Amino acid sequence: MSSSRQRIAITGASGLIGGALSRVLAARGDDVIRLVRHQPTNPQQRQWDPQQRSLPVEAVVDVDAIVHLAGAGVGDRRWTPAYKDLVLRSRLDGTTAVAEAIAGVGRPIRLVSASAVGYYGSRGDEILTETSAGGDGFLADVVRVWEGATEAAVAAGAPVALARTGLVMSPTGGAFERLLRLARLGLGGPLGSGRQWWPWITLADEVAALVHLIDHRDVVGPVNLVSPDPCPQREIATAIGKNLGRPAILPAPAFALRVAVGEFADDILASQRVLPNRLTEQGFRFRHATLSDGVGYLLDASGPVTP
Repeated sequence: MSSSRQRIAITGASGLIGGALSRVLAARGDDVIRLVRHQPTNPQQRQWDPQQRSLPVEAVVDVDAIVHLAGAGVGDRRWTPAYKDLVLRSRLDGTTAVAEAIAGVGRPIRLVSASAVGYYGSRGDEILTETSAGGDGFLADVVRVWEGATEAAVAAGAPVALARTGLVMSPTGGAFERLLRLARLGLGGPLGSGRQWWPWITLADEVAALVHLIDHRDVVGPVNLVSPDPCPQREIATAIGKNLGRPAILPAPAFALRVAVGEFADDILASQRVLPNRLTEQGFRFRHATLSDGVGYLLDASGPVTP
């Protein structure tokens, strides 16, 4: 664990998680370098081109760690064949660029590379940990390719952690922002049967877990970034509705979801009972360990993410 100031490069620093992580690291005194696609406008920015798999070694030669979060949003658009290809390519190309740059530096830069619980596929009530086998489906296939793209860094001896993130609870972005918006209108009921397990984590705990991985270089391989209290989606919807004083009783039938969002509906309806075994074994303390804690955080629109 590091107690001294570090220089940490971040891809995807303008996103929901990357922005919050950047603020927390800067607040604790770290030097945050943002890897950007455009021409840098200040000394804290350095350019890369993930589409061309290009990250110059000189852009990261002086950093202690890289947190790689960039990639096309899974739920941002309907899953046409072209967009599915973009989701895959953005992860393969960007991660390959980062891993090869680390290998080119010639010293073991810490890499915390984003991944997803989509790796496990839809598994019903089965309890899933970091030792569980991968599942089936488009997202499971994407994650296998995504994680495999770190191989150049692993082969070069760099300590690589794969942050398999669940559904991030935030009032200002991601899937839960949309769910919260519907709930305020009284439309936040069960999706499909509502019995599918949702592996959630608050934005504050997501960022804290990433910081934990930055500092604990000995932790390598997959790490589930989810709360220790996965819940059926119906329970989550009910808890949000109750706290808002809006009954969450009107379901969204599975067929209606498929009409609305296409193939992505199958992943919305997926059941993933994922537990954060490696984090809890390391003594990581969740600020929002229970659904009640998480919903309380979600409904606090000021929801600060602090060091």
